[in-house]
Amino acid sequence: MTFQIDPLIALGVVLATATTDAAYVFFNAAVIARHRVRAANWSGIWYLLSAFAVISYTEQVVYVAFAALGSWIGAFASVTWLARIPRMKA
Repeated sequence: MTFQIDPLIALGVVLATATTDAAYVFFNAAVIARHRVRAANWSGIWYLLSAFAVISYTEQVVYVAFAALGSWIGAFASVTWLARIPRMKA
């Protein structure tokens, strides 16, 4: 097992998983709000984005750490962004 890290791949994994987690958060928000089309759109985006990260870190196990970092960043940033949107009362 080799642990050589390509900085561009590492950055790509961080960005892909950050965006993937953001899409997952927005998908869940759309499901909770019962917005079918929005949820379906976010689901498709979520799936496509995850492909790059999964392919990257299955080739080199060391990229799992970068995937975890990106996941944390994406979830934190998207929930922070959603918290700033005023809620509509039903």
